[in-house]
Amino acid sequence: MSVMDLFKLNGKVAIITGGHAWLGYDMACALAEAGCHIVITSRELEKAQHTAQKIAEKYGNDTLALEMDQRFHEQVVLMAKKAFEWKGHIDILINNAGGGSGKSEGNLFKRSPQDIEELIKTNLTGSLFCCQEVVRYMIEQGYGKIINIGSIAGIVGRDREMYRKNDKMEQPIDYAAAKAGVIGMTRDLAGLLSPCGIHVNCISPGGFDKGDMPKQFVDAYSKSTMLGRMGKIGVDIKGAALFLASPASDYITGHNLVVDGGFSVWK
Repeated sequence: MSVMDLFKLNGKVAIITGGHAWLGYDMACALAEAGCHIVITSRELEKAQHTAQKIAEKYGNDTLALEMDQRFHEQVVLMAKKAFEWKGHIDILINNAGGGSGKSEGNLFKRSPQDIEELIKTNLTGSLFCCQEVVRYMIEQGYGKIINIGSIAGIVGRDREMYRKNDKMEQPIDYAAAKAGVIGMTRDLAGLLSPCGIHVNCISPGGFDKGDMPKQFVDAYSKSTMLGRMGKIGVDIKGAALFLASPASDYITGHNLVVDGGFSVWK
């Protein structure tokens, strides 16, 4: 097999949760370009439909849009069922849906208990629900690739002054707790599912510049990063996602691939 063949996904089916925008969209595009049929989920069906159509037109793949709020187990069950019935198999799951800091401040002592609970449901419990239900189908076929989206927030403590001095709401502690949980879940799930032919890995992105942050914060963050910049939307997450979704990573499981330009290992 040629090295380029290791990255082909012709005929495979991938679910990208929360894949209608930003990093989710980038990863969906990477897999679609490699030949994969794509399922996009969003809390808002219209957003999922718009993105699915755009990917189909750009890459010529079959796409499916599904509405899902992964905080609710019954919606996850229905999503997995519809995705499986679409092509008769599910080969890849990218657990990308998350975020949702809520309306209260990031400061732990000013943060509402409800926002803490909802963030953890969205980022950790919901991802576990998706693994639980999609894996049922992967076990039957004896193959699968799961990529959970963690964060560097799950592996390092943050310099809160960088946020406070640069007009940026600080990242909630509960976000770090949820993403650390995703990384731990990845490792234990990899051990559980390895006899079933299912690989489970994680990508932990650093900060990506979506164009919506104060310039002074972007500058401060970039100066704290080995490569001197934030991640680029449309570029920097694609290779990691394709690698872990493809046969190129068939001897890798239980791994957390950090995509952060060196931020988390530089002091």
